[in-house]
Amino acid sequence: MERNALIEIIGDQREKRETPTVIERECLSPDTLKKPDKFIHIFSGVRRSGKSTLLQWVREKQSSRDYYLNFDDERLINFDVSDFQKLLEIFMEQFGEQKVFYFDEIQNVPGWERFIRRLYDEGNKIYITGSNAQLLSKELGTHLTGRTVGTEVYPFSFREYLILNKLPLKTTDLLSTKQKVQFKKHLSNYVENGGFPEFLLTQNAEYLKQLYENILYRDIVVRHRLPQEKVIKELGLYCASNIGKQISFNQLKNMFRAGSATTMKEYLSYFENSYLFFLVNRFDYSLKKQIYAPKKVYCIDTRLAREIGFRFSQDQGRYLENVVFLELKRRGEAIFYHADRKECDFLIQKGVKITEAIQVSTSIENESVRKREYSGLIEAMEMHGLNSGLILTENESGQEVVRVNGKKKKILILPVWQWLLKQMT
Repeated sequence: MERNALIEIIGDQREKRETPTVIERECLSPDTLKKPDKFIHIFSGVRRSGKSTLLQWVREKQSSRDYYLNFDDERLINFDVSDFQKLLEIFMEQFGEQKVFYFDEIQNVPGWERFIRRLYDEGNKIYITGSNAQLLSKELGTHLTGRTVGTEVYPFSFREYLILNKLPLKTTDLLSTKQKVQFKKHLSNYVENGGFPEFLLTQNAEYLKQLYENILYRDIVVRHRLPQEKVIKELGLYCASNIGKQISFNQLKNMFRAGSATTMKEYLSYFENSYLFFLVNRFDYSLKKQIYAPKKVYCIDTRLAREIGFRFSQDQGRYLENVVFLELKRRGEAIFYHADRKECDFLIQKGVKITEAIQVSTSIENESVRKREYSGLIEAMEMHGLNSGLILTENESGQEVVRVNGKKKKILILPVWQWLLKQMT
């Protein structure tokens, strides 16, 4: 790049910089920034989930904050690894010597990790954002193993949603009936509106559709030079319309008449790497069986799924399930689903053991629904030697002890909103 053009971009980005609205994100504690460390901090996640805002928030907490560049700027399309030295010289000339660097969407520059490794070796502190999991992990693994601390940034959690809307946060113990009804209403709004910060502020559905198009084309079609653009678009529509349902690569291959099952697996990996859709494996002690078994698909945001997929009246339960899935992801859990004679929505693995089984249902007041949810949960508990299981509903709560083959099993029923706020108590 020409030197003067780079200076102009740095100046423009500096002028547009705004102090971010401070909503404390659960993924990063303020105490983290106070601790001296020798790691490269990486914030990764879907576009517009708040990574850049979080990076700006971090900058505001530092005394050195000028060495910043956002590579998600079309004027930097020709920036390559040889321009990093030029960038470093401009930073020093413009702002003097500093020891903290901030780079937004740095994975847009092939070979970026070599420059970051040099900065690291020279004793600098570095903060990076990126929206492609595969590119980040591949490049970090090659040159920066053991030198990074990763933070995944998702759209707002339920707790963050409440804070954004200036809603009172209280302990979930000893709530009045009125307060419980209010929390249920807030949860319904959250399931309906999702957690993308900009959409929550503007309620502009076109914003989400444009965001989806940007991810689809820039992060998937263009980045991977995919010739079958129509198939990618239809695959995204299918995933958004089938969240919480099982899909198989062979099924998709036949449906879209696109190459092989391996091709469909590859396409879905692009969706996952862009944090758009996620696949959950059916649990099996055989890794081979896990790989070939059908997957369950979830979306990064419930409102985004509503906007880009087909809507059906019975979808509320699956959107609720999607909210639970995203919270499990935020908590860093290893997630599977159970399917044998019956089904259970989520199994949580710690180490080599399954430690938790969770069912999600809008309501279990109906006897047939209750029987179905109980039977799937109990089968999963039996198979993995669990003495207790959890059913999450929109508003019901309770506890029941059942006998299975002579053994007592405890089933706990909680409202989803209470479970989502569990970490507060």
